[in-house]
Amino acid sequence: MVFPPDLDVHFPRYERFGPSVAVWCVTPDSGRTIHRFFDTSPFSPSGRFLGLTRLPCEGRLPRPGEVAQVVVVDLRSGDGHVVAETRAWDTQLGAQVQWGAEDSQLFFNDLDTRTWRPHGVKLDPSTGARMDLEGPVYAVSPDGVSAASPCLRRISAVQPGYGVIVPPGQVPVNRGAPADDGIHVTSTITGRSRLLVSLRDIVEATRPQPPTDGSTGGGFYAFHVKWSPQGERLQLVLCRVSHDPSRSTGVRRQLVTMLADGSDIRLAVPSSEWDKGGNHPNWCPDGEHVMMNLRLDGEHMRFVRAHCDGSGLAPIVDAIPGSGHPTLHPDGRHILTDAYPHEPVAFGDGTVPIRLVDVEAGTERTLVRIQAVPPYSGPRRELRVDPHPAWDRDFRRIAFNGCPDGTRRVYVGDLSGELGRTTVAQAPGEPTHAGPARA
Repeated sequence: MVFPPDLDVHFPRYERFGPSVAVWCVTPDSGRTIHRFFDTSPFSPSGRFLGLTRLPCEGRLPRPGEVAQVVVVDLRSGDGHVVAETRAWDTQLGAQVQWGAEDSQLFFNDLDTRTWRPHGVKLDPSTGARMDLEGPVYAVSPDGVSAASPCLRRISAVQPGYGVIVPPGQVPVNRGAPADDGIHVTSTITGRSRLLVSLRDIVEATRPQPPTDGSTGGGFYAFHVKWSPQGERLQLVLCRVSHDPSRSTGVRRQLVTMLADGSDIRLAVPSSEWDKGGNHPNWCPDGEHVMMNLRLDGEHMRFVRAHCDGSGLAPIVDAIPGSGHPTLHPDGRHILTDAYPHEPVAFGDGTVPIRLVDVEAGTERTLVRIQAVPPYSGPRRELRVDPHPAWDRDFRRIAFNGCPDGTRRVYVGDLSGELGRTTVAQAPGEPTHAGPARA
């Protein structure tokens, strides 16, 4: 990876609350801008570019068909360019902008407003060469060859902000576990898409409770889909949504894993555990284990880990509270995460920490403190600002969202002095510069 020149040449420092690492705002001249999520890197494979989404509005809910912009920021030159427009986006993950295996492969979604069906796009931002894909993009495989996705229109039935904005009549309603909905995989080479595995197959393999025949009026939906770092497995947040407004638990979630071909479907975290309180599953670097925030004891949120078949579910570190959107560093020792403003590790004033947890030492540091509550969050918090800290591909820098001046901006932090030049080959337990625990 080519590390860019000194970012101070082109970007202003973020210095509020005294960050313990160098931080720059890389979208100083354009607000309303976010990077995607904590499980995909907005940094291009070379490390030179960032792929982002610029929303058309922040002070109201967006309307179906409104145009957002796909933006590429050149960290070497300081330039930010609009490389495409899109109507397939939502307020939390934007247009699912992410990179393939090369800087010439930028992926996002677009939408035909005549049919209200989203589809993926592969774009070479340097030439403008564009290929429209048959299926949508939610997560691109590490080799850039395949894009996996749930139905982006149906995601709003689970949680607003993560799919695409379409008229309510264009959101299909699932009854039970349908055979025509599930995980779709699209070839980024041919553009062809297919249903890899149906919700019916997944439910039959995992046998979640309550009943799966739709007799209670509910339905199963596919939510977050993620490739393992090696591209050999997929994980899926499988949701059962009650259509009965009198039920106190409208959505029940469980974590399912499978091989990349849709076989060997396993229940990694059942709803009986998730119901105690939990969120944000992610792959561990080995591609064999999963992690998430979970209240195993029904009270204390912790970072937990389990094998992808569900065995060995246990806390990663006992003394440190879980929060936000956690990622385990390839050294096996450090967890990067943020926090929601309402969580105990936040500061109570709308600002939240970017946390670096040392699992071996049982300590943590606040790397950055930043405002995460915008002037308008929406009636269902659709327009909240989650930092979603995400690594570059060399695990030396992170990108995250914030709104310290009232508008969404993207920030880059340099952690090379914290962890050294750590790569996926680094041995667990190698000494680092993690400091004392945050008070």
